[in-house]
Amino acid sequence: MITPATNRICHIEIDDKGLARPTAEIEQERRVAIFDLLEENSFALPPRDGRPVPAGPYRLALAIREGRLVFDLASEAGEAVGAFHLSLGPFRQVVKDYFQICESYFEAVKRLPPSQIEAIDMARRGIHNEGARVLQERLEGKAGVDNDTARRLFTLICVLHWG
Repeated sequence: MITPATNRICHIEIDDKGLARPTAEIEQERRVAIFDLLEENSFALPPRDGRPVPAGPYRLALAIREGRLVFDLASEAGEAVGAFHLSLGPFRQVVKDYFQICESYFEAVKRLPPSQIEAIDMARRGIHNEGARVLQERLEGKAGVDNDTARRLFTLICVLHWG
């Protein structure tokens, strides 16, 4: 997807202070999601209260604070642009389901034939798509993201949510 150069995330920081050290698989998922997200993403802030939209590209810091998912945004130069906080409640079940299917997938890769691995991977992708949909709904009015960007951000939310 081609988007204007300003409607994107140019840097991602994950505030994982206080979280358990991630497993090797989770750390790999995180690295891949960040790499893919920075390669190609669509992230646009809508106009609010008649004020001009702060120019992107944006630096994004993701964190969980006081039980809420925090998107802290800055300009490419590092000037604060804004922040929004999302309740984790709508994500809990889909994140839990995603981690369960990922565990099954990682185990399947070690011992099952390709046809069974493929079936588990299809289920994993379906749950991942559901997480992306939930994120897009929660971001409505705060930020516009395409499906691929939502999927990659959902992966990062999972890493934060479950450490």
